[in-house]
Amino acid sequence: MKKTEKAAALFKEGFSCSQAVFAAFSEDHGLDRDTSLKLAQAFGGGMAHLGEACGAVTGAFMLIGLKYGRTKADDLEARDRTYAKMRQVTDRFKALHCSIQCRCLLGLDLGTEEGMRLAKEKNLFQTLCLKYVQDAATIVEEIL
Repeated sequence: MKKTEKAAALFKEGFSCSQAVFAAFSEDHGLDRDTSLKLAQAFGGGMAHLGEACGAVTGAFMLIGLKYGRTKADDLEARDRTYAKMRQVTDRFKALHCSIQCRCLLGLDLGTEEGMRLAKEKNLFQTLCLKYVQDAATIVEEIL
């Protein structure tokens, strides 16, 4: 199963966008599924339903950090490579969707009862969010 399909399947199971993208790849980089799901949980819904950075994108960011991030404070090359890869993710996602901000992508605020109700009524999680998960997974798979 391709990573994009795995991310979509995790999302359809009920995991958040950040969990789906991160967990689809993380075992290949030394993290077990449960740890990956726990780590990524807080980033769903634009970071805990705050409507900030899209969880699918933050899941991709965490993967970039997991693969390329620095482990020594003076390893500026690793830091710069990580940031460059993260910018690639952002630029490609924005080229498809104009933003990485959850609130903008969904056109509502998941942090409010009204926003959450509308998202469910409009089936945004199964339509828009699933597409964002698939696109972020495709992008990060190509960059990794």
